[in-house]
Amino acid sequence: MTNPFENRTSSLSGPATDILPVTPNDSSDLSEVAIALYVETGGTLSLVTARGASRTVTVADRSILPVGVRKVNAAGTSATGIHAMVIA
Repeated sequence: MTNPFENRTSSLSGPATDILPVTPNDSSDLSEVAIALYVETGGTLSLVTARGASRTVTVADRSILPVGVRKVNAAGTSATGIHAMVIA
């Protein structure tokens, strides 16, 4: 099978090249800064953006939040099934 991403330059305009499960954590950043989050079950997300700003947002089921994220906090997060879209 050919890989259409093999010789492609990574770009923030997408697409993501991998998706990683997120376990909200108040002390640890994500293993990679996400270019977006996918949320299976909606609720609130307490997060730290790629620029270091703390934000709390409410999202619906099956939402894509197109913002750079470095951390998803456990405190203040009720959404579940969170995945980080990354450029590996």
